[in-house]
Amino acid sequence: MTRRAVLITGAAAGIGRATAHRFAREGFLVGAYDVDDAGLAELAGELGDDVVTGHLDVRDPGEWSEALTSLTAASGGRLDVLVNNAGTLYSGAFTTIGLMDQHREVDVNVKGVLNGCYLAHPYLAATGNAHVVNLASASAIYGQPELATYSATKFAVRGLTEALDLEWRDDGITVTALWPLFVDTSMTAGVDIASTRSLGIRLRPEDVAEEVYRAATGRHGFLGGVHRAVGRQARTMLAASEFAPGWLMRAVNRRIAT
Repeated sequence: MTRRAVLITGAAAGIGRATAHRFAREGFLVGAYDVDDAGLAELAGELGDDVVTGHLDVRDPGEWSEALTSLTAASGGRLDVLVNNAGTLYSGAFTTIGLMDQHREVDVNVKGVLNGCYLAHPYLAATGNAHVVNLASASAIYGQPELATYSATKFAVRGLTEALDLEWRDDGITVTALWPLFVDTSMTAGVDIASTRSLGIRLRPEDVAEEVYRAATGRHGFLGGVHRAVGRQARTMLAASEFAPGWLMRAVNRRIAT
């Protein structure tokens, strides 16, 4: 027997954990993967037979292959949805953040998504009518001071998403980027920069999880829809970026970051 399946990275806490619960409520078999084994054990206790868990460092292609094999063995070969949620963030002035920490941001936030898309593609294409949801960020609208490298990684996710959504149409795979602003998770705990002081941290993990589910179970409209902003603030910013000249976007972001 087969069962609809979703693979979620960074699933032990925050947005990933909320997303696991959201899909489980809809009858999906949830593949929940993370480097936080204790958090995964708690999630397994909550979801029971609806979840398959495993250790996954998204930087490691071998661990990706093991995760995909374990989930599809349990789902009867299906992979309907891939949620590339795992990420890391370092905040502060660019030159005050260690270079190795910035390399880690690139490795997790960019290479992790690239690994997932590349290695999951055969399973998604074989299942058909499949979806990839990549967690981008409102920081990919315009480069953000005090989040320079994080912002750059999300620009990369944006570009990859746009390209693959076009490239994989004939494979029956839709690729979407989600654009939340700051979310109340461990990733933003202790983050105190000008933009968080200006805009606040208003989103809950459950808010983002709901948008992940909608993106993963719908189709892009006639006019596109590859990008989905999460929350009123991000929707306003994304809409403005479509029409505002570059000098105005720079002025707005300079105001936010002061």
